[in-house]
Amino acid sequence: MSATDRNRLDEEQSPYLRQHADNPVNWQPWDEDALAAARERDVPIFLSIGYSACHWCHVMEEESFEDEEVAELLNEHFVPIKVDREERPDLDSLYINICQMVRGNAGWPLSVWLTPDGRPFYVGTYFPKEPQRGMPGFRGLLSDIAGSWSDPDDRREMETRADQWTRAIEDELESVPDQPGEAPGTDYLDRVAEATVRAADREHGGFGRGQKFPQTGRIHLLLRAYDRTGRDAYRAVVEETLSAMANRGLYDHVGGGFHRYTTDRSWTVPHFEKMLYDQAELVRAMLAGFQATGNARYRHVADETLAFVERELRHEGGGLFSTLDARSGGEEGTFYVWTPEAVREAVDDGTAADLFCAYYGVTESGNFEGGTTVLTVSSSLADLAEEFDLDPETVEAKLAAAHDDVFEARERRERPPRDEKVLAGWNGLMISAFAAGSLVADEGYADRAAEALAFVREHLWDADEEVLHRRYRDGEVAIRGYLEDYAFLGRGALHCYEATGEVEYLAFALDLARAIEQEFWDESSGTLYFTPESGEDLVARPQELTDHSTPASAGVAASLLLALDHFDPGEGFADVAEAVLSTHGDRIRGDPLQHTALALAADEYASGHVELTVAADGFPREWRDRLATTYLPRRLLAPRPPADDGLSSWLSELGLDDAPPIWASRDAVDGPTVYLCEDFACSPPQTSLDDALAWRGQG
Repeated sequence: MSATDRNRLDEEQSPYLRQHADNPVNWQPWDEDALAAARERDVPIFLSIGYSACHWCHVMEEESFEDEEVAELLNEHFVPIKVDREERPDLDSLYINICQMVRGNAGWPLSVWLTPDGRPFYVGTYFPKEPQRGMPGFRGLLSDIAGSWSDPDDRREMETRADQWTRAIEDELESVPDQPGEAPGTDYLDRVAEATVRAADREHGGFGRGQKFPQTGRIHLLLRAYDRTGRDAYRAVVEETLSAMANRGLYDHVGGGFHRYTTDRSWTVPHFEKMLYDQAELVRAMLAGFQATGNARYRHVADETLAFVERELRHEGGGLFSTLDARSGGEEGTFYVWTPEAVREAVDDGTAADLFCAYYGVTESGNFEGGTTVLTVSSSLADLAEEFDLDPETVEAKLAAAHDDVFEARERRERPPRDEKVLAGWNGLMISAFAAGSLVADEGYADRAAEALAFVREHLWDADEEVLHRRYRDGEVAIRGYLEDYAFLGRGALHCYEATGEVEYLAFALDLARAIEQEFWDESSGTLYFTPESGEDLVARPQELTDHSTPASAGVAASLLLALDHFDPGEGFADVAEAVLSTHGDRIRGDPLQHTALALAADEYASGHVELTVAADGFPREWRDRLATTYLPRRLLAPRPPADDGLSSWLSELGLDDAPPIWASRDAVDGPTVYLCEDFACSPPQTSLDDALAWRGQG
């Protein structure tokens, strides 16, 4: 019996793949058995890439993949392969790039037809079963492609196209300049910020004039530029964007957390899936926004989002799950939307129910399907107090009580399915967010960061082989990690060290950085590749230089290497980062808004870090409180033991012979002591964090 004679997805751990295990299509995972079957049968591969929370993936399954006639065409004339893009971002990167180049747009489900050796020759996204609105029907498309493959002349044309497209993929994803340029300098940040302001939607917040996606890298660039220049426009765009994301439909006002994006310009109606990486990056942006502007709303939203992640995305062992679906009971958004009647059923106090509806814009006509409403902040407490003839304190108390009632009522609804993969890289992003939350919102979040890091280390890190795996689910570990896994988790480990002062987390960050240099750094081309040197051979070896739903892994890796060079300068981490930024310097300068992670790394390279070395047994409360409200871009927090005898054991654990400059001769003097260094100049030892920060201002 051939591997392709049955649907093999019931053997997989990915929830997305298992969703298709009962399809009549003989789906295969991407493995050698499936690829060998395509070569042996000499038939094309139909590759379908998606993820569990993808709305149109569900639609295409219901229309086509559950249809017996479509299944017969796929099984007879193709080797159908299903891929979870969250497990295999390398394959997704290859084929979505050719879709973007050929069609001018791309998305999921991604539908790609490949030659038996993996070269693409036809590509698209969602196809309806039958033709509609100018789109070809999937069933007819399968018949046409199968017929063309059987015709020698047509097949030669398809093979030629496959060769051309493969070269295009190689040129797009593998190529580096013949001659490296220069890394952007200190003047670059202001020019990037100006470009960011020009791209901003000043009426509704965010960027662009259509669908609105979180663009957190742009927020961080603007905040850095505002800190450096004081230009009001930079701060204004940040506040317009953060406020829109916090107050309108992107945010879940009942349970906390953010949806993936909104379908409209005004941030009103989202696609309702909740992704772990969005929670992580938006928390960090909200916390930075609070520190820079003092707007407590941003910290509150970050705090609620961290609580949501802890409540609904936490594995019992401390790791963090990947997503919540957009749909409940087969319908998108039903878990999240409200009518006035539903609010009044949930809230016994009629005045409180009316206040809730007025505050969040819940009306009979609604703003979503079927007269339902996506909650958005639609009034102020002061206006409500005047409208209802109540004092503001009473309004606030009644709204809080109504919120609790609505939350309890929603808990009784059918919940969205949860994708319980634990991904190393996404956990790394969330570890950074919890670490940031512990320094700004609640010190207890450091424990959540440490628990998640411990889970990933235990289950996905092979210390003997120094290999990180990508995915854990139900006891199964699979897939060698990509650059994003090493870089995101390495940054998370570094941030966990900063938040806790525990050297073991710094040691792990250094281990991951060394693995990045070993597996992903190519000195001859001066770049970091996305796939490991020892990984699977594909039609091209991609780089990830542009930001997508997550920051570009090459940029995060460069930032991580620059930071860790302070602790182990003998490893040459900064040399690797400098080479990457120089190799891609022209690309970064030419299109900075698509390369914000690299742009942030370039700023750290050009301007250096603001080092805060803290020599103490613990972080004094008043220092922690001051840091919580202080925006300090490019900050590198470097706790160390107060005396050199304690530092010796740290150096032993890190495998270092001598104290690195960031720790050397920086012991405690008359109690907890802080040293602030920037631009090759250091403050005297200070027993007051206020004095150290004031020294920076004088410099």
